[in-house]
Amino acid sequence: METILSVVILILLIIAGIAIDRTNDLLVAIIVFSSFSFLMTILWLVLKAPDVALTEAAIGSGITTLLFLAVLSKTERKSL
Repeated sequence: METILSVVILILLIIAGIAIDRTNDLLVAIIVFSSFSFLMTILWLVLKAPDVALTEAAIGSGITTLLFLAVLSKTERKSL
């Protein structure tokens, strides 16, 4: 069961990584990157590494997303 869950999470991580690369909107990229970090947190929990999962949740999903959003709020949007 853990193997199937790990494979599904890995496939979702690949899809999220491709979506981050393909998007033109920075806000969408930040949101998808946050979901990528959340998926990594779940994967670390499935792999029985709760200390790494906690760090990923705090740094990857939390602080990094807030910093990206703060920087994005300081820039202006240009239409294509």
